[in-house]
Amino acid sequence: MFTGLIQTIGSIQSIESKGRDKRVTIETGQLPMTGVELGASIAVNGVCLTALDISDTQFSADVSAETVEHTTFSSMQIGTRVNLELSLTPSSRLGGHFVSGHVDGVGEVLKRYTDGRSERFVFKAPMPIMKYIAQKGSICINGVSLTVNEVSRDSFGVNIVPHTLQETVIGDFSAGTKVNLEVDVIARYLERLLENKETSAGVTTSLLADAGFIKD
Repeated sequence: MFTGLIQTIGSIQSIESKGRDKRVTIETGQLPMTGVELGASIAVNGVCLTALDISDTQFSADVSAETVEHTTFSSMQIGTRVNLELSLTPSSRLGGHFVSGHVDGVGEVLKRYTDGRSERFVFKAPMPIMKYIAQKGSICINGVSLTVNEVSRDSFGVNIVPHTLQETVIGDFSAGTKVNLEVDVIARYLERLLENKETSAGVTTSLLADAGFIKD
């Protein structure tokens, strides 16, 4: 599990094809690698990867064909900048929201514009994902925990403050940039619960609407 609070920006050092899979080596920037052991989980642009061949300045990881197909790893190149976050520990502060590192799909930046000292972004998301995105809910974009400002039929908007622009790769985004999206895990489990009539006895859409969990 992760928080969606990015610790540093790294970069892709090498990409090696292994059949349909890939082996990537990632330069870790200022990520504190002391104590990071073989098999540790590290979120790379929001994708949970298992660390191999660890040193003070880099690590390698295998990226499965499934992950390549459903994330921006399909288009990453040597030199691509990536957001990095180590997994939660029992003593970690949860300042963002619970992030699993399991990407739901790839979105795209539709537009970017200045709003005061912040930047506003509008992202297009695949329709199967949009049903999980709610105004003032949480969304994870390239591993960054963000609050959704507004939602339309096939897109949503977020506000990015100067610190986040500087400390994450969101500062590099422009119209057309592809991004990894992970929706709030609670929304996914809630849908599954409602689908199963045996386990959802007493939990109805009307009840959830009355409690404020569902908005028109």
